[in-house]
Parts: sequence; C-alpha cells; structure tokens
Amino acid sequence: MLALTSIWTTVLLAAAVALGPLATDMYLPALPQIGSEFGTGTDKVQLTLSLYMAGFAIAQLAYGPLADRFGRKPIMICGMILFAIASVGCALATNIETLMACRFLQALGGSAGPVLGRAAIRDIYTPREAAKILAILASMMALAPAVAPTIGGFLVTSFGWSSIFTTLAVYALLMAVVVAIGMPEPMRPEYRQPLKLCNLMRNYRHIATDVTFLGYTLTNALIFSGLFAFLSGSSFVLIDFLEVKPEHFGLYFAGIVVGYVSGNMTAVRLSSKLLPDQILVRGLLVAVAGGVIMAGLAMANVYSPWAVIIPQAIFMAGTGMVLPQTMAGALANFPRMAGSASALFGFAQMAIAAIAGALVGHLHDGTSLVMALVICGSAGLALAAYLLVVQSNPAPGFEPESASAQ
Repeated sequence: MLALTSIWTTVLLAAAVALGPLATDMYLPALPQIGSEFGTGTDKVQLTLSLYMAGFAIAQLAYGPLADRFGRKPIMICGMILFAIASVGCALATNIETLMACRFLQALGGSAGPVLGRAAIRDIYTPREAAKILAILASMMALAPAVAPTIGGFLVTSFGWSSIFTTLAVYALLMAVVVAIGMPEPMRPEYRQPLKLCNLMRNYRHIATDVTFLGYTLTNALIFSGLFAFLSGSSFVLIDFLEVKPEHFGLYFAGIVVGYVSGNMTAVRLSSKLLPDQILVRGLLVAVAGGVIMAGLAMANVYSPWAVIIPQAIFMAGTGMVLPQTMAGALANFPRMAGSASALFGFAQMAIAAIAGALVGHLHDGTSLVMALVICGSAGLALAAYLLVVQSNPAPGFEPESASAQ
C-alpha cells in the first residue's frame, strides 16, 4: 500500500479522477460520425454529452453519503466497475437512444472518481494544503484531455467510434484493480457518518446553507460551464464548420490543455506567495479575457481554428487557476462530511455545466458564435459570483491574516 501523503497516491487519485474527462474528451472526435451513422442531428448527438453530465451530477449525491459511511475506496471501486459495464453497452449500441441510456449509466459509475478524489484530498490535507495538492492533481489529470482526443481520433479513423468505449471499459477495469491493491483508505474511522435519510438531509441542508460553500461552488460551476460549452461545441465547430480532420482534432485540443496546465502550474507557484483567493481572482480575470476575445472574433466573423483555440487556451489558463482554489474553498468547512460536501459541490458543477452544454447544442448555428458567447457569459458570471459572494465570505485560511484576526 502507498503512503497517503505520497506523490504516488496523488498520481493514483489523478488516474482515477481522469476517468470522467476521458469519457467526454476521448469520444469528441466521434460525435459527427455517430450522428451520421445513426442518422440524427447535432442536438441529439450533443444530448449524449448532456445526459452524461446529468447522470454525473445525480450520482454524486449518492456517492458522497455512501463514502462518508463506508469509506472512499470501496465506493470508488464499485463505480469503476459500473462504468466499465456501461461502456461495453455504449460500444454495442445500435441506435442513438440506446447510446444515450448507456451514457447515462456510464456517468453513474464515472462520477465516483471525481467526487471521492476531492474528498480524499480533503481527508489527507488542510484546506490551504488541499488547494495546492488539487492544483498538482489537476495538472496530472490534464494528461487525459491532452491525449484523449488524439487517441479518440485515431480509434475513430482506424476502428470506428465503438472502439472508444471498449478502450474506456478496459481502462476502468484496470483502475479498479490498481485502486483495490495500491490505495489505502484515506478516511478516518471516527469521521464515518450514519447512513440514515434524516442525517443525510440534515447534512445536505447544513452544507447547502453555508454561504462560503455556495460562493465557491457557484464560481466553480460557472467557470466549468465555459469549459463544458467548449467540449459540447468544439467537435462540430472544428470538424464540421472549420473542416479540421478528426485525426487532427486532438492536436488542436492539446493547445487548450497547454493553457490549462499553465494555469495549474501558475497556481502552484503562486501558492507560496499569495492566498488562494488572490490566485482565484487573477484566474477569473484571465478567463474573462479569453472569453471576450473569442466572442469578439466570432462576432467579427473571424473564423479559423486558431480564432477558437488561442482564446480558449487563455480561458483555460484562467480556469486552471480557478478550479483548485474553488474546490478547496468549498470543502474547507466540512472535514467531517467531506464526501457529502464534495457530492453536492459536484452535483452543482455538473448540473449547471449540462445546461450550458444543452444551450450550445440547441442554439448551434453552424458557426462558433453560440459556443463563444456561452463561454464568455460563463466567465463573466463566475467573476460576478466571486465579487458578490466569495469576496465577503472567504474560506478559513483563504483570507488575509488581518481579516481572519478580526
């Protein structure tokens, strides 16, 4: 077994949490082919993404309390096995309706990794330490979206879209075995919560009425919505509209991952000099700049892959600075119910992101304009949430010493 504070435990958690991004990023190059094979439109194909996000959100509400009762490790393993079974169902789907249903089931399993990964980090580290470790974990996880679209494009071109889901099934089963053998249980026995409906509802009510939790969660969910808007629309914009070849899609996608990793690494470097909230607001301003540039170019009818990728890379640099701080801030007040807090946090994140993705799919006009406007709007609303809620209700240890002493 690995030591809880070992870098290899963080690597293992990153690999487990990456299951969620892989399930979206790897099959992005396949969306146009799936629509063509099943004879359906962009809106229905995009629903396979939104339904995945909806299932991802709903399942977290169950995983959090279950993990607070039985521990992080067994629940994570069960989720990975469900993910693998559903992935096989996706690979065997013969119509869009079956694919939608299996994607929903896939999400129910895949959400175990992120919600329990966040909770495990909160189990092991203090809130300020967690912000730094989450940034490192996010940088490790960035390998998934960096290589996943390229791998997906190769699989689509060589073996067809169903091979993507076969690959995901194998990865999930492998991770279940590795977690079972290599990861210790991070939750303290004395922190286990009884699994009773009244207790669950009381815990969720306590978490949901914490203003600090609400502020960080809303900021996170809104900035994540901009990321998901790009995931929802990028394949249609780049492949259908801008005529990027599916096998080259991942190369363009890697550009935004570079931005994201740059943001994560900047957050890690700044963590010794600045407070988490100071890093957070800087990241929000960078994300807003990227959104404004993309929307401005689209409104000016400047259409090229780089008019999308470069502004999105800037947006993602800001996002890479924002996400770790908001995750750590949202969980800071709940060391004894980190699983439930992480679940509610993830539910809000995915639910709001699913709305943004559905907007992109429903309003898509064949250009990059709708996607760009949703990304820009998400960044602006995230900044507003920070200024209106987070700034006056910082997490413990996130505020300046003079403020915490008052």
